[in-house]
Amino acid sequence: MATDTHREIDAVWRIESPRLIAGLARIVRDVGVAEDLAQDALVAALEQWPQSGVPENPGAWLMAAAKHRAIDYFRRNQRLERKHEEIGRELEQKEAAVPDFDTALDDDDPIGDDLLRLVFTACHPVLTTEARVALTLRLLGGLTTDEIARAFLVPEPTIAQRIVRAKRTLAEKRVPFEVPRSSELTARLSSVLEVIYLIFNEGYSATAGDDWMRPALCEDALRLGRILAELAPQEPEVHGLVALMEIQASRSRARVGPSGEPVLLFDQNRSHWDQLLIRRGLAALDRAEKLGSRQLRPETLAGQPGPYLLQAEIAACHARALTPEETDWARIVELYTELARIMPSPVIDLNRAVAVGMAHGPAAGLELVDALTGEPALKNYHFLPSVRGDLLKKLSRIEEARAEFERAASLTRNSRERELLLERAAQCTPESEVPKSLTK
Repeated sequence: MATDTHREIDAVWRIESPRLIAGLARIVRDVGVAEDLAQDALVAALEQWPQSGVPENPGAWLMAAAKHRAIDYFRRNQRLERKHEEIGRELEQKEAAVPDFDTALDDDDPIGDDLLRLVFTACHPVLTTEARVALTLRLLGGLTTDEIARAFLVPEPTIAQRIVRAKRTLAEKRVPFEVPRSSELTARLSSVLEVIYLIFNEGYSATAGDDWMRPALCEDALRLGRILAELAPQEPEVHGLVALMEIQASRSRARVGPSGEPVLLFDQNRSHWDQLLIRRGLAALDRAEKLGSRQLRPETLAGQPGPYLLQAEIAACHARALTPEETDWARIVELYTELARIMPSPVIDLNRAVAVGMAHGPAAGLELVDALTGEPALKNYHFLPSVRGDLLKKLSRIEEARAEFERAASLTRNSRERELLLERAAQCTPESEVPKSLTK
């Protein structure tokens, strides 16, 4: 029975902890202290709920417990009076003064605003990318340090240090717990979207380890993206990112074979694609496109399609094709061309080369890929030789193709992908048939 209760507590914590930490951070103005207070409330729940049962409103119970601990915290703190004055001044400036901590912590009205503030704080550019990812999963994903470490194949002490340093940096830099002003909203929102998509991508195509995918990370990123879309409904790029993740996640079951081996796009059974996720993704894409076409506030990302909206449109081209042969590769080339224009990157150029090879033939694609071989950023990027190997094989340059696949295998840190690339190298024989596409 206790085990069932603990599982229920764990589920409640995943749902309620972001709101709890966000509400506390609004009052104490310190994310680290807010998380400590929330953890104290969790400990109290673990002590009491197995005997008393999970309360009817567990979120309210946790907030009440955290409220009492917040009051105790400030009573123990020698700077209690100064803290009261500081918080009073800050809240007065925002025309949201509260008479005491009880009132502040009992105020449920601004919970959406609190969560949005927490999102922007956890993803603040003052932190390193790795720290932003870890802190976001910790504060907003409700993951433990051990869970984050296992998800990214990093030692637990390393993740713990990242989180501690991140919270210390936010405190030392006096990062305000607020939604950024209009002048910096675009850049700050881009940082948030980057973190969420990094989490998703690590789940979708694991960088290292023995698994081709880590679905739990995809689910965490999708949940964060959906929350952000509710909190910032007028931002087209937010809906663009959600659309991109929904559509990509729809292929998850088809991307992995019975033994966990990777299944590439052209070999996937499209009847296994999740049609519900595709419909949700296309609906989010439609919202993003409509928002992007309107004259919105100047601080939004509207005015031209953003990078996530364009990538979502590329994903939609695949989702709408009932068979691989029906894919609108000419349209995908156009979309990658526009993406490269607004966000220049050799990785985008490489993906465009794949699309060109599909739309206009392998020779045209190889010409673009060869032009990228001197790019320093792609020097150890395994996808470059794997794409080149695919195009060379299509052109019947078999020995060269084998060498490229072998080089790609030596560069990847994912064992499943290495096995796939070595298998493709072994298939490079003079009598080999038309190869598979490398497009994921």
